[in-house]
Amino acid sequence: MIAATDRDMMTRALELAERGLFTTTPNPRVGCVIARDSLVLGEGWHERAGGAHAEVRALDDARARGNDVRGATAYVTLEPCNHQGRTPACTEALLAAGITRVVAAMNDPDPQAAGGADRLRAAGVTVEVGLLEDAARELNVGWIHRLRHGRPWIRIKVAASLDGRTALENGASQWITGEEARADGHRWRARACAILTGIGTVRQDDPRLTVRAIATPRQPLKVVVDRHGDLPTTARVLTGGDVIVVTATEPAASFPENVQVITVPDRDGRIDLHAMAKALGERQINELHVEAGAKLNGAMLAAGIVDELLLYVAPCLLGDPARGMFALPAPLERLGDRVSLNVRSIDAVGGDWRIVARVEPRSA
Repeated sequence: MIAATDRDMMTRALELAERGLFTTTPNPRVGCVIARDSLVLGEGWHERAGGAHAEVRALDDARARGNDVRGATAYVTLEPCNHQGRTPACTEALLAAGITRVVAAMNDPDPQAAGGADRLRAAGVTVEVGLLEDAARELNVGWIHRLRHGRPWIRIKVAASLDGRTALENGASQWITGEEARADGHRWRARACAILTGIGTVRQDDPRLTVRAIATPRQPLKVVVDRHGDLPTTARVLTGGDVIVVTATEPAASFPENVQVITVPDRDGRIDLHAMAKALGERQINELHVEAGAKLNGAMLAAGIVDELLLYVAPCLLGDPARGMFALPAPLERLGDRVSLNVRSIDAVGGDWRIVARVEPRSA
């Protein structure tokens, strides 16, 4: 039976899981609290792939504190794994430690690791699943999406004026939003497995596509969408870290060793965006953070592969003919064809606003 103490402990486990926000890729973010009634015996979280899982770290923490966990409850944000991967199965570690009750926020959607709840129950452990499940799913929205759909959770970030303009007609865009909003945007970059932009943005701004405004031990993979593969070899995006260049033809340029080329043409000789998304999913990219121009933004939106928008809106007006957010490949002829959004949050960030919105599925 779920009690108020259970909710408090799971809330703490979610806080611990979030400590791995920037580092666990391609693994899920998981936290664990081991407690007896309201007394915390040990805590842990998964930090990086190949490292100890949250349950094992919590058990180690309890031992380091001199606490006996036999008969205690383990609160875990994800069903304990039931397979031998880079590390042993967490179910066996919990059983060996004498844990008699496990409360998990959600079942494991990975068929390779699932079955932990059944294994524990078969050994006589009481298992309850579903406490604060929505929060646990949000923390791992990209990982869950990749397992279910075979492609990353795709989030487009845009900084714009109040009238929806992202740059002047001549391309000047630095800076529409303030320093606080830009730093917040880097936090969203840091949680992503990869950052994607288009060749147009590279030529206009020569971005590095790195996380700089906040501290992080890991830099995301960089992805450049470049139909003809003629990305300048002097582009700053090619320096430091691994890069994927997505093309529709054999690249015209010879790239450094840190660059991998994915060639996915469609029938019209353009880049097949669906095939691109699938290829990135096969490379275990959970969250793809897009910072591109209106043309690529619009093409991805029209292709139906965008899941979320991260919009920073500044209290200013740029007017026409300044550039917009999304240049759809074909103009809409009726309002019924518009892209509908589910606004999840609107928050002030410095002098600007941050809007997080989910793209609603289109009706048939």
